[in-house]
Amino acid sequence: MADTSDTRTPAQIEADIKARRVVLAETLDEIGVRVHPKTIVGDAKAKVVSNIDHTLGRAYVGVNKAVTDVRARFVDEEGAPRLERIVPVALVAVGLVGLLALGTRRRKS
Repeated sequence: MADTSDTRTPAQIEADIKARRVVLAETLDEIGVRVHPKTIVGDAKAKVVSNIDHTLGRAYVGVNKAVTDVRARFVDEEGAPRLERIVPVALVAVGLVGLLALGTRRRKS
């Protein structure tokens, strides 16, 4: 058989009840804050901003790597331009711009 006798005094029981009420009130307040629409929206915004920051960080690293790779192709270790690679690319770019200009001029005529 279980012992059902309580050796606490009425004052101790009241103190326990008051303490539990305080804890319960704090818990209910916390739940109220968590389910408040402003809190939910704020949490959602923070999550979106975090995802955007993460995506932008990854994009920055990718672009930085690409720029470094391209730079390494056109500049040597000492920082001097590699003309044997720059001149052909520049000629192709000038040729493409010229072709685009001719195509635009023909359409206007």
